[in-house]
Amino acid sequence: MSKVFISIGLSLDGYMAPEGMTMSDPEFKNWGAKWAAMMAWLMKQQYFRENVLKLGTGGETGPVNDLVRNTFERIGANVMGKRMFDQGEVAWPEDAPFHTPVYVLTHEQREPWVRPGGTTFHFINDGPERALALAREAAGERDIRIAGGADVIQQYLNLDAVDELEIALAPVLFGGGRRLLEALREPGPQFRIDSVLHGSSATHLRYSRQ
Repeated sequence: MSKVFISIGLSLDGYMAPEGMTMSDPEFKNWGAKWAAMMAWLMKQQYFRENVLKLGTGGETGPVNDLVRNTFERIGANVMGKRMFDQGEVAWPEDAPFHTPVYVLTHEQREPWVRPGGTTFHFINDGPERALALAREAAGERDIRIAGGADVIQQYLNLDAVDELEIALAPVLFGGGRRLLEALREPGPQFRIDSVLHGSSATHLRYSRQ
């Protein structure tokens, strides 16, 4: 059976995104430098550089690169919020970096947006449960990634719908922004530690439902 998982970068003080992060003003509160520092580990990996960024050959290989490959290859569908989609719509290349159906939680009425390379954005007005049901149907035996942002991840944690957490904890401090774990209901879902992988720029933590 397919699993629902989260795979994100996180600052040492618990933020998914720095304060001021908006593509409409890339210099606002210097968020770009903070984001780049948190995600530096990913930008170095061969699989990501060749298959997502399309930068040609090259990059780091090894256990972290294998982790990145396994994460991307397991995804059969993505779910995200409207804020994340709005930021990405102006920043992603024409060949958006998903290559799966993507279900966007929104109040906006909009027809599906088909992109090259297998990415189609579907705009869901009926809430997170409906988006997840559609994503499960589309993913088949592959898994569903809750891509973000933080508020959408919190919604699915509150629905007790998340099977696994993959967190790349980077040794950077944001001091403000969007926290991963806020607005969670009690009692929250219970997780166990599956693995810890130490990379040069982040510690990779994997948790599974108990």
